[in-house]
Amino acid sequence: MVIDFLRQFVSSVRSPDLENLSSTEKIVLWTAALTPLWWLLGIQPLFYPAVSAVLFLQNLTLNKLIRKPFPAFIWVWFLMCVVACITMMLGLDEMGAGLTAVAAGLVTLFKSYFMIFAFLCLPFLTRIRSQVVTRAITFIAIGILCNLVMQMGSLAVGVNNVVYVPPLAQAIPGRVSSSLLVKSAKFADFFGLSLPRTILHTADPPILGLCSVLCFLVCLTEKNSLLRRLSLIGALSGLAISFSRSAWLGFGFSLLLTASFKFNLARQIPLFSISIVLWVSSFMGMTLNQLLEMPRQLFDSARASSSETRALVVQKTLEAWQEKIWLGWGVIRGQVWLYETTYIGLGSFSTYSAVLYLNGLIGFIVFISALLLTLVKAYTLAINGNLSCQIAFSGFLTLCILIQATPLSWMAIYLWFFFLWIGSVVAETEQNVISYSRWEQLITPSPDI
Repeated sequence: MVIDFLRQFVSSVRSPDLENLSSTEKIVLWTAALTPLWWLLGIQPLFYPAVSAVLFLQNLTLNKLIRKPFPAFIWVWFLMCVVACITMMLGLDEMGAGLTAVAAGLVTLFKSYFMIFAFLCLPFLTRIRSQVVTRAITFIAIGILCNLVMQMGSLAVGVNNVVYVPPLAQAIPGRVSSSLLVKSAKFADFFGLSLPRTILHTADPPILGLCSVLCFLVCLTEKNSLLRRLSLIGALSGLAISFSRSAWLGFGFSLLLTASFKFNLARQIPLFSISIVLWVSSFMGMTLNQLLEMPRQLFDSARASSSETRALVVQKTLEAWQEKIWLGWGVIRGQVWLYETTYIGLGSFSTYSAVLYLNGLIGFIVFISALLLTLVKAYTLAINGNLSCQIAFSGFLTLCILIQATPLSWMAIYLWFFFLWIGSVVAETEQNVISYSRWEQLITPSPDI
């Protein structure tokens, strides 16, 4: 039975629906399929940005930009790269920082906003079919499932919270970043219970939760039934073991939003929800504010210390931003005291407060514009009935909500696949629309005939 399953799995991976792969598509598939290897080697934080840069420079030509210009939302992401670079340089210059600090700042931009820009625009420079990227994400989700099974097995035999420094991470000068470490599963408190929790190949449980949500949504479009089932199980398993409250809520929200494009009943859910909330409020004799406060208290009680820490850091970050409203501080300079000798840097949580703190109001406006234009682009394509575009819209909107809890610049390297998938979906859909319009012109009789 196991042999038959493996035989079926191998035949599914080698399915003929993905033939004639371009060199770029092969690189994308192998990059995704070997995610556990990059994790064990400790090169993820620089490997994915390097892949985006190499593919971007390899395929970028002036002729391509003229013939097929990027959509507006991609150019705004590029503008965000420029603004972040300028504010960072101003902040470092004010500090009198040396070349080492400048290099570290440029690496941070390279693996965050530049990588996002490069992966979004790559499908407009070369052929990357959305179904190929979907298959790559399917491999990531199946890798999550395999990794999780092994980590739960190690936890069962007593291997708890082991931290391993990969060999390549040890070769990097200075202190090894936490994002380079390989960590096993451990037990953590959740609703007062000690339950197994792991970050798998990410750097933080909320990142694993968000990755799992986005993988689940994208894998819904996988054509191969066996790979689709395995990937969905892997994504759900990763979401469950992350114990990320925000990711769980985002998962339900994204499914509801995706369904709203398909079913007329789902379109009425917001109206029904408001009616139910008002009825319960009047029945229990509570004000609307008191009723809405109950879910928040339940949400915070799951991991009360985490919620309190995040609220304190966001509050102090916003207070520091008000000292440099327009261009921000450029780099993180302050820390928040938690207890005893424990401190945490400003801007360590909410993306929105971090952008205000680092890039000021100008950078915040550019960042919000990039998010909104991406959403608008996905929505205009989604309303035409394309499932991939609908998922792109609901997934990206969920991302916009969940980055309130963790900085996007910190999570971006683990979400590289989603930005590439959105770019491929938009590029492919636009090309189909253009091809259909030209065909319609050819078959429509001229009014002079």
